[in-house]
Amino acid sequence: MDLQAQRLGSRIRELRRARGLTLVQLAAQAELSHPFLSQLERGRARPSMTSLEKIARALGSSQLELLAVDDEVELPDEPTRTSLVRAGEGSRGHYGEGEARLLVHGRRRFRPMEITGNNLVAADFFTHAEDEFLHVIEGTVLVELLGQDSHILSAGDSLYYVGGTPHRWSALDEAGYRLFVVKEKPDKL
Repeated sequence: MDLQAQRLGSRIRELRRARGLTLVQLAAQAELSHPFLSQLERGRARPSMTSLEKIARALGSSQLELLAVDDEVELPDEPTRTSLVRAGEGSRGHYGEGEARLLVHGRRRFRPMEITGNNLVAADFFTHAEDEFLHVIEGTVLVELLGQDSHILSAGDSLYYVGGTPHRWSALDEAGYRLFVVKEKPDKL
């Protein structure tokens, strides 16, 4: 077994348990077989990017957050350590309809990210248990909160929503957006 597959599997298991889901429930929500997920959690299988996206969405997470497990390796004295991420550094990957860059290394109590995108059409709503803070750095973005008001945000605007709020966003013009998003970490991780 390779170390990266073991770490990814452990991360998926931790997040599934933090969400209070059984393996069978996660499999149903992700539309994957539970034997495959069992192999994955034990580090004996690797998911395709399509399967990883399904798992991430079912867990209220993203591919980037699942794949950044190497960035979260705990160091013995981590609670007292600082985390420096310079411009151009930080784990990068797919996040919703855009791309994200993690702005911190290691296991932390919250996860700050820089997200860029130019999708003019919003995709599926995302829902996760953690609170989330969004600040627009560049562009204009439409943030839709299912069952609540939609908000048009421009550079300098911020929005906070509690965990469990279905949400999605899209650019209002082809220039796209650049966002600073801080997502709370699950309590049980």
